[in-house]
Amino acid sequence: VQLQASGGGLVQAGGSLRLSCAASGRTLSMYGMGWFRQAPGKERVFVAAISGSGESTTYADSVKGRFTISRDNAKNTAYLQMISLKPEDTAVYYCAADRQYRADRRYAYWGQGTLVTVSS
Repeated sequence: VQLQASGGGLVQAGGSLRLSCAASGRTLSMYGMGWFRQAPGKERVFVAAISGSGESTTYADSVKGRFTISRDNAKNTAYLQMISLKPEDTAVYYCAADRQYRADRRYAYWGQGTLVTVSS
């Protein structure tokens, strides 16, 4: 599975962005998807994940109520809608895929990352 993340950019605090993760090579519905982020000088951490069918989701406490993960299997694309952004959300965001969706980094496939910068 090849993953291409996009949609990052510069936004003011309180603003919103939607990230996309386009998959190719395999049928996306077979894979759970996750979003992770890595701030400068910090480890890559879990943000959100969604099952292959889209029926189940899980979120990091830091983004609950502000971020929404979704997917469109017909388009082979997953999304991360982010609202009420805070400066501490600034990071490179990565999408990942694996047979089982999970809240840890044990994903087999990773995209290249897209930078989100939130100014105060």
